[in-house]
Amino acid sequence: MLMLAAMAVAAAAQEGAKAQNQAPGKIRITSEMVLLSVSVKDRYGNLVSELERREFRLFDDEVEQNIDVFATDALPLSLVVLVDNDLKWKEGKEMAASIRAIVGGIAASDEVMVCKFDMLFYPGADFSRDEDVLMAQLREIQKATVPPHYLPRASGAPATNSTSGAPAVAAPGDSGSRPSKALDDAIYSSAELLQERGTERRKVILVVSDGINGSKLNHHTMEEVQEKLLRENIAVFSLATGSEFSRKFQRLEKYSRDSGGDIYFASKSSAMEQLYAHITEQARHEYVLAYVPRGNNRETDYHHVLVQTIHPGLTVQARDGYYSDKTAAAPKP
Repeated sequence: MLMLAAMAVAAAAQEGAKAQNQAPGKIRITSEMVLLSVSVKDRYGNLVSELERREFRLFDDEVEQNIDVFATDALPLSLVVLVDNDLKWKEGKEMAASIRAIVGGIAASDEVMVCKFDMLFYPGADFSRDEDVLMAQLREIQKATVPPHYLPRASGAPATNSTSGAPAVAAPGDSGSRPSKALDDAIYSSAELLQERGTERRKVILVVSDGINGSKLNHHTMEEVQEKLLRENIAVFSLATGSEFSRKFQRLEKYSRDSGGDIYFASKSSAMEQLYAHITEQARHEYVLAYVPRGNNRETDYHHVLVQTIHPGLTVQARDGYYSDKTAAAPKP
């Protein structure tokens, strides 16, 4: 098993310092390094393994970089399963029939928290590795096959918001009598749950949703959520419940692509069950590339990253960029 040991490094550490491959099972990452989890697919969508360091090219602000650390071992996951609690009846029924299959993709080294959202965000009790605990949590979600109905909030009624500390987000309830949800806030709050998990783990949000988002119900903009994901090196993997040709999935797709995750589409429970294991397998078995940025644009805090392979026909998925300072503004989507 790969262990990424994060070492505290003095602020005056030399920028050109390199981290070398250590003994099997341990790789050292300095605080000046940018860490990328990368997946590669062929033209048929199959994951490609067994590539070597020399087969990758990595660019930071269009400047090619040396890959200082390269590894292919499986990473343990810190996973938030974020389930849409406000699906249409047909989609909700198919999702509910499949949801417990998520446990089949969980390894003994992983830790998982099951959360759900609609207008509000409902965090799980804690991260767990206990299969029985996770199965019980998923079974509770499975019962919710019929979407809830909301009454309009009375004018002037207070709405709470807590997206720091214990994330229990309550979006404003001004959606009228029509059910709606705050997808942006739910992903932001899920990222808050993951931000303190160790750097030796792959931090992932698995969103199971129809992609609908009530923009007026959110306290956080899409740009703020994107920045949060990139700062904390959190990938979003989405299981979109419906047809891949629907425009309503554009938001989920952008979160997934820009954060270095992926998006899959399914409308039937049997297909969803197969995809859960595929998603967790992809998230766990990725190439790990790390480098100390050299020659990139020092006048900006946001840096665009591009990873390629030397082989035509292969598609590389990695996060869109990273922040080198805590004061940066998010890039426009």
